[in-house]
Amino acid sequence: MSLSSGSAGNCYYLGDDLTGKAHCGVLIDAGVSVRALKNALQAEGLDMEAFGAVLVTHDHWDHVRNLASYAKRLKKPIWATEKLHSAFLGRGFCYPFMQSCRRDIEEGKWNEICGFNVRYFEVPHDATQTVGYAIAYGDRKFVIMTDLGRMTEEALSFARQAETVVIESNYDDYMLLHGPYTQELKMRISQGHGHLSNAECAEAIKAFWHPGLERIFLCHLSENNNTHEKATLSAAAALESLGVEVIGNPAPSGTSGLLAEASGSYISHTGSASLPGSGCAVRLLALPRTSPTPLFDL
Repeated sequence: MSLSSGSAGNCYYLGDDLTGKAHCGVLIDAGVSVRALKNALQAEGLDMEAFGAVLVTHDHWDHVRNLASYAKRLKKPIWATEKLHSAFLGRGFCYPFMQSCRRDIEEGKWNEICGFNVRYFEVPHDATQTVGYAIAYGDRKFVIMTDLGRMTEEALSFARQAETVVIESNYDDYMLLHGPYTQELKMRISQGHGHLSNAECAEAIKAFWHPGLERIFLCHLSENNNTHEKATLSAAAALESLGVEVIGNPAPSGTSGLLAEASGSYISHTGSASLPGSGCAVRLLALPRTSPTPLFDL
C-alpha cells in the first residue's frame, strides 16, 4: 500500500494480513503525518498495530518529515543504516525521541524485521546515503528503489529475483528540459545523483524483467515534470518490447492512470510469441503522488 509517493511525502506499508497478529508489517519511510497514516490504515480495516517497525531509505525531508513524531508517539523500532542514524543525530530533529527506537540495519546480510527478511542496497542519490530494500517473506520477494539517480547492477540483481518491484519513474526528459526549473536544478535531477527518468526506468525494466515478475509500481512521479500517462506508457512500451502482456489496474481515485479505461476494466497488450516475454504478464501501475492506494495483494 502506498500512502504517498512524491515530493510532498513518501510512505509505504507492507504487511502480512494472513497471520491476524499485531506487528506483522513494516512502514517504509515517514513522509506522512501520524494522523494521515492512521486514517489510511483504518480505511483498509487496519490499525496502528498493523506494523511493528519503520525502514528509512534516506534523509531527505519528503521521506523523514514525520520520523520524530513516529518515534515520539508510536515508539516503534526505526531501522536505518548506521550512517543515516548518525546523520539524524547530527541534525537533531529526531532526538531525543529516536535513541530508544534506533535499530541499525546490518550491511551485506538479511536482517529479520517483524517476520520479514530485509536487506538493503545502496543507490546513487544526493542524500547522506540512499538505499533500496529487498524484502522477503517466505518464497515471495519485494524490492523498492525510490530516489535513485541511475540504476546499479546490485539493484538490478535484487529486482531480477522479485515478484514485485517498486521503482522510481520521476520525470519526462522533454518536460524537464523545457520546464520551469533552473538549469542548476535540472542538472541536479538528471546527472546521475538525482532522479530516474521515464526512459531510464524503462531501460531498467528491460534489464531486470524475468518470467517470475508479476507487478511493477512506478513511484515518485514529479508533479511538474511528468504525468501518470507518460510514465505508464514508457514502462508499458519497455515490457511490450519483450513480448510481455501488460495489465493495467484501474487508477486509484484522483489519479489519471493511462491504462485504466473509463469502464474501470483493464487494457491488455499481448506480445509476439517470438519474444522472450511471450506468455508472461505484468501488472503495471503508476502510484498517485499524494493519495493512498488500496491494499494490493502481492
